[in-house]
Amino acid sequence: MAEITASLVKELRERTGAGMMDCKKALTEANGDIELAIENMRKSGAIKAAKKSRQRGC
Repeated sequence: MAEITASLVKELRERTGAGMMDCKKALTEANGDIELAIENMRKSGAIKAAKKSRQRGC
């Protein structure tokens, strides 16, 4: 199992706009692979949800 560092979580947050816990969960499931984490988040709809919440000002 890959170590999930704060810098990995930060990079994923910057690239997706998703929340910290969502990013950490996605990275854990993808064993630290950012590209796979992004792909999985797209499939689950987490990226779209994060963008909508930012647009609404939540």
